[in-house]
Amino acid sequence: MKVILKENVENLGHIGDVVKVAPGYARNFLIPKGFAIEATLKNTKALDHEKRQLEYKKNKVLEAAKQLAAKIEGLALSIAHQAGEEGKLFGAVTNMELAELLKAQGVEIDRKKIMLAEPIKHIGEFAASVKLHPEVSANLKVTVTKAE
Repeated sequence: MKVILKENVENLGHIGDVVKVAPGYARNFLIPKGFAIEATLKNTKALDHEKRQLEYKKNKVLEAAKQLAAKIEGLALSIAHQAGEEGKLFGAVTNMELAELLKAQGVEIDRKKIMLAEPIKHIGEFAASVKLHPEVSANLKVTVTKAE
């Protein structure tokens, strides 16, 4: 019996795969648990249509992430912090501050997507990575200056 998997099933296949299984396995386990549906002509066509829609949405989201990455790459943030005589900051520049500065520039990013290699604790120029999509990330230039 052929079935279309609706969930990833270990040792059998992934979502959307059409696999041949024993009729009892399909009737007694896969179909009642919602892991699969019978591979009829109607269900196969519906699956193809759903795959096309998901691919279109995925491409649209990826394109939007690439445009946002280009916008972020063009920005250079400048932060004034209180610092000691040797350029060491009182505190550190965090990804929350960077998210607020980006929001002020018109780019709203979740602070959890801004990755700092290490906390910024000195005056100078630094780079932060912004993970926008599993396939797209952008580099953000950050300049930290001494507050007067």
